[in-house]
Amino acid sequence: MLSSSKIQLAVGHRLRCAKGAVLLPTFVAIALTCSTVVFAQQNEDKVKAGLAAWRNSGCADCHGAFANGEKERDESPTGADLRRARLNADELKLVIRCGRQGTGMPSFEEGARGCSGGVGDYPAPAKLSAEQIDNVVAYLQARIVGKGKITKQECLLYYTDKPDWCDDYN
Repeated sequence: MLSSSKIQLAVGHRLRCAKGAVLLPTFVAIALTCSTVVFAQQNEDKVKAGLAAWRNSGCADCHGAFANGEKERDESPTGADLRRARLNADELKLVIRCGRQGTGMPSFEEGARGCSGGVGDYPAPAKLSAEQIDNVVAYLQARIVGKGKITKQECLLYYTDKPDWCDDYN
């Protein structure tokens, strides 16, 4: 027969375990939420850096400001409409790194090593580092590829200093 002190000890142990069982999932949920927020902020930083690289390296010359194939410079080759593209991150990275022969898409990576089939036919207006290429890919995936119609909000993110240029978008 169990003494009352042994019963109290057993019940107390079970209660402590039950409290731990409740606290552990709560702790895990908080930790996951915090890490998700940090990851989202890091990804948003990459997206912003990717937009800056897109604007400053000549991408819009051929693809247009919103990557819809409406080039900004008449003398540039017409770039693909990336809003309708179905490329994943690895495919985007490869095309940016190596270019595409016969299409006007230049290689943006200095040296472009490991590019089967050669590199693009045109010189890139600027070369990008591996980190800049990753940032452009993050930008394209977050705001361009598969996003369809251009929104006013997207226009304002691109033309931060010229909001009146976005009046035609809704």
